[in-house]
Amino acid sequence: MHSQQGTLQCQTAQHSTAQHSTAQHSTAQHSTAQHSTAQHSTAQHSTAQHSTAQHSTAQHSTAQHSTAQHSTAQHSTPANNPTSDDLKFQHAFLAELDDKLWQSAEKLRSKLSPADYKFVVLGLVFLKYASDSFNAHKHTLQAQFTDPNNDFYLDPEIFTPEEIAAELGEKDHYLRANVFYLPQAARWDELKNVITLNAGTELPWGGKFNGVSNLIDSAFDAIEQENKKLKFERIARFELEDKYLVQLIQLFSSTDFSQPKFNGVPVKMAAKDILGHVYEYFLGKFAREEGKLGGEFFTPKSIVSLIVEMLEPYRGRIYDPAMGSGGFFVQADRFIREHQGLDPRGKKADISIFGQELNKTTWQLAAMNMAIHGLDFDFGRGAANTFTAPQHLDKKMDFIMANPPFNIKEWWDKSLKGDVRWQFGEPPAGNANFAWLQHMIHHLSDNGKIAMVMANGSMSANTSSEAAIRQAILQADLVEAMVALPAQLFTNVSIPACIWILNKAKPRRGEVLFLDARNLGFMKDRRQRDFDPADIQKIAQTYHRWQQQNGYVNVPAFCYSAELSEIAANDFVLTPGRYVGAEELDDNGGNFAETMQNLTAVLKQQFAQSAELEAKIKANLGELGYE
Repeated sequence: MHSQQGTLQCQTAQHSTAQHSTAQHSTAQHSTAQHSTAQHSTAQHSTAQHSTAQHSTAQHSTAQHSTAQHSTAQHSTPANNPTSDDLKFQHAFLAELDDKLWQSAEKLRSKLSPADYKFVVLGLVFLKYASDSFNAHKHTLQAQFTDPNNDFYLDPEIFTPEEIAAELGEKDHYLRANVFYLPQAARWDELKNVITLNAGTELPWGGKFNGVSNLIDSAFDAIEQENKKLKFERIARFELEDKYLVQLIQLFSSTDFSQPKFNGVPVKMAAKDILGHVYEYFLGKFAREEGKLGGEFFTPKSIVSLIVEMLEPYRGRIYDPAMGSGGFFVQADRFIREHQGLDPRGKKADISIFGQELNKTTWQLAAMNMAIHGLDFDFGRGAANTFTAPQHLDKKMDFIMANPPFNIKEWWDKSLKGDVRWQFGEPPAGNANFAWLQHMIHHLSDNGKIAMVMANGSMSANTSSEAAIRQAILQADLVEAMVALPAQLFTNVSIPACIWILNKAKPRRGEVLFLDARNLGFMKDRRQRDFDPADIQKIAQTYHRWQQQNGYVNVPAFCYSAELSEIAANDFVLTPGRYVGAEELDDNGGNFAETMQNLTAVLKQQFAQSAELEAKIKANLGELGYE
């Protein structure tokens, strides 16, 4: 805020409500870059504007894309540089918070399926986030208005308490700071104070109380009217008893997100970051609860983190054509903030976010996820099919990160015949894998990169069209690296998966790096494997060293750099295991004949035990009359 906005300075004529008019704080000033679909207009984001050379800060207005753009109420600043002890303390706090909130959310388990109650819980998380951000900025304004040394000081000898209160509620103050403006009917404290009213009681903002579900839905209505890009799933249709919703609201109310403490000690985290974490945690938990269906909206964080670390999306257009709940976008923003001050490319979050999603409710989850993390976005006009109704077909992207559904059979439409996207061949109607890949290649800028998760079969499929497409893409020298992933990384699929890395500006032409990560990671529980940070760094650093030709060496059973001629000799199959070879085992110095003798003795002993057990079983069956 600057002194040039003299409306808040010292004369009555200067401070009238009329002077905070549209003329001063118009929607044109607070461009729809803050809160409307138009913020990513074609004029703002044309291909010409967003060539790699043209991603200047000037193109992405402060309101849109810099880390400074979001107020302290919304963003913790990386300048705080938390120590390792701070981070451990934060993790302990978040673990306890996660457990507390999830246990309470599970009270709805017997009333609703995970597919439904996620909308109730995540909707409340968003309301709490928006209210905390709104209140924090309101307190900031209040401090400015009462400080005689501040440009925005409102002299109480000139202004009445009513005028100051009206100024605190002025919408433009919040929009300018990229904080969601909340009408009274959508403010958490206001809702909390009326949830136990009797039916028919007048509400402070008008209307009558008609149950907690309708109260929450009315809050969603109010937010949507102020923020056209957000859409919420209404919860009254779930017919939940008020008592369950009251319990959840009271739980979130008892948790202080703006001034958090753990064991009585303040935690150095902004409310936005805490609630953003809670939202992501709940998405992951709901995905696990829903099983296969959960994979439609959630990609495991370990895979998202690995892809972001490999692509390093510091600035430019980021696109996900199968975005789910938007995890790649959130992680890209986190990556940039974590690297501020550590890398000259990471000083500004100079990114534009574009996505598409077929499922309407998943689209809504993604929009809420962006809002909670303070990220501007363009997800098109709404949920739509990426193949038949692409929302960003005229745009070129700098980073494309995606985990589309594997091996989709029912995807083809006759309108796709001869589509401009099928540059390397028409994909088979019975499998969409290479349709996804070619759609992404079509969107690449001249220096663009792709990281796409696909089923392992894509690396070696030998149907005529798939093999020909894979060969053509390789011969165009677009494939930069292939990563074989461990089993059980996903909540929803058990088939093996891999990551394709494509790069239009490959530094090592005519070569492909193969990485076999199947033996990395750890079992976080009986069902799911995960990468630890060291695993992610091992893969990403190997890739970057190879790119930069800085200390890279082939490591048997892990990484290998192959020339295209070698890949051609292998029928253009891209399975890393075919290239990296086997691990060189240390000679233990033992005698082979002696080792075999010992193993044979053990085997004979086991055969004898097996025969003895078989005899006992037969005897027991005989006693029961089953010879």
